[in-house]
Amino acid sequence: MTDLLTRAEYSAIAADIDLPSAPYIDGKFRPGSGPVMSTVNPATGDVLTEIVTADEADVDLAVQKAREAFDQGHWSRMHPANRKDILIRLCKLITRRRRELAVMESIESGKPIRDCELIDVPEAIACIKWHAEAADKLYDQAGPSGDDAISLIVREPIGVVAAILPWNFPLMMLAWKIGPALAAGCSVIVKPAEQTSLTALRVAELAHMAGVPRGVFQVLPGDGPCVGEPMGRHMDVDMVSFTGSTDTGRRFLRYAADSNMKKVVLECGGKNPAVVLSDAENLDHVAEHVVNGAFWNAGQNCSATSRLIVHRDVHAPLMERIGARLRDWKTGDPLDPANHIGALVDAEHCAKVRSYLKEKGKGPYVAPVVLEVKPDDKAMREEIFGPVLSVTTVATNEKAIALANDTEYGLTASVFTASTRRALRAARDIRAGTVTVNCYGEGDITTPFGGFKQSGFGGRDNGLHAHDQYTEVKTIWVDLTDPADGDNIG
Repeated sequence: MTDLLTRAEYSAIAADIDLPSAPYIDGKFRPGSGPVMSTVNPATGDVLTEIVTADEADVDLAVQKAREAFDQGHWSRMHPANRKDILIRLCKLITRRRRELAVMESIESGKPIRDCELIDVPEAIACIKWHAEAADKLYDQAGPSGDDAISLIVREPIGVVAAILPWNFPLMMLAWKIGPALAAGCSVIVKPAEQTSLTALRVAELAHMAGVPRGVFQVLPGDGPCVGEPMGRHMDVDMVSFTGSTDTGRRFLRYAADSNMKKVVLECGGKNPAVVLSDAENLDHVAEHVVNGAFWNAGQNCSATSRLIVHRDVHAPLMERIGARLRDWKTGDPLDPANHIGALVDAEHCAKVRSYLKEKGKGPYVAPVVLEVKPDDKAMREEIFGPVLSVTTVATNEKAIALANDTEYGLTASVFTASTRRALRAARDIRAGTVTVNCYGEGDITTPFGGFKQSGFGGRDNGLHAHDQYTEVKTIWVDLTDPADGDNIG
């Protein structure tokens, strides 16, 4: 595990970083044709750098270079073992620059440095490495075609992929997308969120240093109208992989329908329940996981368990323990490793989160809040995306499961119970892509992650399933009959 530094040491690192300030296209940084965009430290309001962003002309250029690279085959047709070796070299370069990347992520997004150092950067490295190692270990198939034919079912890289990233986990979500997409042989163009472009640009530079060919991995910073929409509508983009809000996800479906019907994979919002049944044991353990699920990354997490549905028999003792546990969650300066909650990403988002609270406050920080609400309260139904836990009490376990499903979302859920039968029954009955039992989590790199209903569809991140979404399945049919025997020719 990485040893955390002092606040002063992190500040010194931040002061020395040479921050990227332009799109990364065809193997180099080049000023974009779009407007200048200020990258701001949300904790201080200071401008970190000015980025000359991309626009539609840059999108066209990047897609052209991505297509050329894909068609030339230097990456798409490279032996999977060689792609693996290059991606592992990338992991080694990221590891060497891990502290710099952690500080970049913290000062740009407001995330606590302890999370960036101990979770985000290590998991991003592990993700890319895992998919790299899988590249030369995925077998295609032969069909049961009988004696007169051989049928091969093979995967081929889908082509040019547009990857649209959120601002809440910039480096991890980058890894979730480029890991399987590059391992599959695709060319990838990344649009980071406007608030958090820096780490994606740095990783693109490192990827080229590692040996990823020009045009295979490009990064276009900019806003939705100038970059995201042109990527979504482009006739030569084969796929969009999007993580973000449900409303924006709908836009990419429209863009695909209006252009070339490109494949669209969506991982969107969530209003995820933590269900505590009447027989839940070890309430200290339950409280620890509920607090972590609700307040990790200041609740700016699509899989945050922002709804606590608790049986009345255990409500009072559980809430007492949650209150005690929250006293350890300090809010403040993201570069201070003592803090568990940093600054929210920008003023607009702060205002949105505070609109749900009676105490409005000022500045970039919102301390954890626990609200006792009714099931139909908007704080119980709408995705707040902040450090707010909404709690409702139920009289029966059946009602708890019903409320867990009473949402338009279906990304994750957690169930706490001492009964194996109840746990498995609840896991079957709750409509969500991931259901954890007696813990909060998302599984790990080996398990597919994605949602039901309006939380998204089209594919899964993580696990071998992630490779499937970046490939096309092709059938190759070989007729083995003797052409001289006319009766057998079909």
